[in-house]
Amino acid sequence: MTDRLAGISAFVQAAEAGSFALAAERLHLTRSAVGKSIARLEERMGTRLFLRTTRRQTLTADGQALYDHCVRALAELDAGEAALSAARVSPQGRLHVSAPVLFGRRCVAPVLLELASRYPKLELQMSFTDRVVDLVNENIDLVLRSGSLRQAPADLVARKLGEQTMTLCASPAYLARHGTPQTVAELAGHHGVLYAAGRREAVWPLTDHTASMRTIAIKPRLRFDDLETIVAAVKAGAGLARLPCWLVADDVRGGSLVRVLADTPGPRIDIHLAWRRTRHLPTRVRVAIDMLAERLPPILAKGSRGAQL
Repeated sequence: MTDRLAGISAFVQAAEAGSFALAAERLHLTRSAVGKSIARLEERMGTRLFLRTTRRQTLTADGQALYDHCVRALAELDAGEAALSAARVSPQGRLHVSAPVLFGRRCVAPVLLELASRYPKLELQMSFTDRVVDLVNENIDLVLRSGSLRQAPADLVARKLGEQTMTLCASPAYLARHGTPQTVAELAGHHGVLYAAGRREAVWPLTDHTASMRTIAIKPRLRFDDLETIVAAVKAGAGLARLPCWLVADDVRGGSLVRVLADTPGPRIDIHLAWRRTRHLPTRVRVAIDMLAERLPPILAKGSRGAQL
């Protein structure tokens, strides 16, 4: 395979220096080596790049066009080397990350605290909110978002970390009193502890025995906009709830919660990490992306086998 960069540095130096001799001096090569390198480049390009006389050396029209492109290409290579060099420098400065309240506190914060401990010059700021944030106006470096990002702004870069799988849960005491639903249709007779913000209708999308997606209206005995409160209410026997697998995996394993209709599939919620599109990503942001992308997918997958939404 032809080395497409062969001779480019010598060509650019010769064009800028105005002579092969001076270019050879700058490149720590012999004049003959520079001349041969450029001759091979001219042969590969199929055109003369320099007009040479005993007194002066100038670029041909083709040579000038190639020079303009080569200068930009070498600048990109320099930028790439600078980025790699920066990656070896210890991350420093303020890193502002926004995440959903509970997922942020339980899953994201421990990872970033470890990152801050690893890099003493890193200043960590975390914002926990379930609302959509504006990265530019709120000066946020990274944001974790749930749901589809098909219509994400063009100035954002998004990386999918995994899927948040939900499962129906109840306490053993509640199921002993009211029975364990065996089908989606049987859920209609049960009380629900629902996550509800504002006046949104309390419904659960589930796949029934015909493999068709149905929206199930649950008797909303209790409504909260906080998942930890919902878990506490369900463990106290208040009813059924739809909760993230990663949140209830330990309770299910310990027996304080029981999964209901665990084999009934449903839609899954994508979790993305997003940041502003920029030519040179700061080292502090890059290391945070790498660490979150490594640590969060296993957390999201925790207890999700056979789970349903």
